[in-house]
Amino acid sequence: MKYRTLGRSGLKVSALSMGTFSFGGVGDFAKVANHGVSEARRLVDVCLDGGINVIDTANMYSLGRSEEIVGEVLEGRRERVLISSKARMRIGEGPNDEGTSRYHLIRECERSLKRLRTDHIDIYFLHEWDGLTPIEETLSALDALMRQGKIRYIGCSNYSGWHVMKALGIAEAKNLPRFVTQQIHYTLEAREAEYELLPIAVDQGVGVMVWSPLAAGLLSGAFGRDLFPADSRQAAGWTEPPIRDRERLWNIVDVLNDIAHARGVSAAQVSIAWTLSRPGIASLVVGGTQESHFRDNIAALDLELTAEERERLNQVSRPPYLYPYWHQHNFARDRFRAGDWALHASFEDLGKV
Repeated sequence: MKYRTLGRSGLKVSALSMGTFSFGGVGDFAKVANHGVSEARRLVDVCLDGGINVIDTANMYSLGRSEEIVGEVLEGRRERVLISSKARMRIGEGPNDEGTSRYHLIRECERSLKRLRTDHIDIYFLHEWDGLTPIEETLSALDALMRQGKIRYIGCSNYSGWHVMKALGIAEAKNLPRFVTQQIHYTLEAREAEYELLPIAVDQGVGVMVWSPLAAGLLSGAFGRDLFPADSRQAAGWTEPPIRDRERLWNIVDVLNDIAHARGVSAAQVSIAWTLSRPGIASLVVGGTQESHFRDNIAALDLELTAEERERLNQVSRPPYLYPYWHQHNFARDRFRAGDWALHASFEDLGKV
C-alpha cells in the first residue's frame, strides 16, 4: 500500500480507502448491495490486510446501519484505521433533520459516534452544500466538536469551487477550522472537477478523496456497449452518477480495455491508476460487493501508466475547453502556477484555440 499526505495536514492516508456504501442494504441502498456483519467483516479484513487505513461511511448510508456495521466490525481494532463519516443529508421528517446547522451537526456527530462505537471520528465531512446555514455557524459547530475531541479533521463533499473558497476564506478570517480535504466525484468519464476543484486542491492544499472512482462500476470492464450485467445496481434502477453521453463513455471503456489487455491487467486497474496520477489526489474511496473487487483494486497500486497510455486516455476523455480557460490558454500560460496547470496541462498539445 502507498500512503499520501491529506492536504496540508500531517495525516497519512492510504491511496485507496474502503467505501461502505453497501453495508446495511436499507431502502434504496439495497440496489447496491446488502452486506450484513459477516460479509462486511470479510471485506474489511481484505482491506486491512491490503494496507488500507481509511474506512469511509456516512450517517445516511442505510439510515445509519452502515455506521453500526462498521462499529461492530472494527470492535477491538479501531486504532488500526481512520474512520471518515459525514452529515448534512436528510435523515428524518423534522425541519432540523438535514443541513449543516449547529443543532444538526452536533446531534448527528454524537449519534454517529454511538453507532460507530468510538469516541472520535477522524475525518468528518459536510456531505453536501447548505446554502441556508451561514458558513460561520457551520464551521463554529465543527470547531466545537474538534475542541471536544469528537472529530479530528474536517472536509467538504460535493461543493462547487466557490463554495469551497468561501468556506476557506471565512475559516481564515474568523480563525475557524479549515477543510483539509474534499470528497468529490472524479473519473475518466466525469472530469468536471478539473475546472475548479482540482486547481483548488493543488493551490489551497485541500486533499482530494474521490468517491465512486469507477463510476459505479461502469469503468471496471464489466460494462460495455453490449455488456450490461443483470445483477448490477444500474439494472436495479440506480442512476448515480448520471451518464449524459453514452457513446463517449463506451469510447473511454474501449481505450481502457485496450490498455488493460496490452498490460495484462483489468480495466478497473487502469482507471484507478489514471485517477491516482492526477494532481491533488490523496485517496480513492473504492467499494465492492466481493473480496475479488477489493483485491483487484489494491493491485492497481502496482500499475504505472506510460505517458503514451495517459495521453490516449486524456484524448478520449478530455472535457470541453470552457471559457475563461481557453482564453487563459491563449494569453496567460506564461504566468500559470501549479493550480492552473491542474486543468491546463491536459490541453498543452493545443495551439491557439
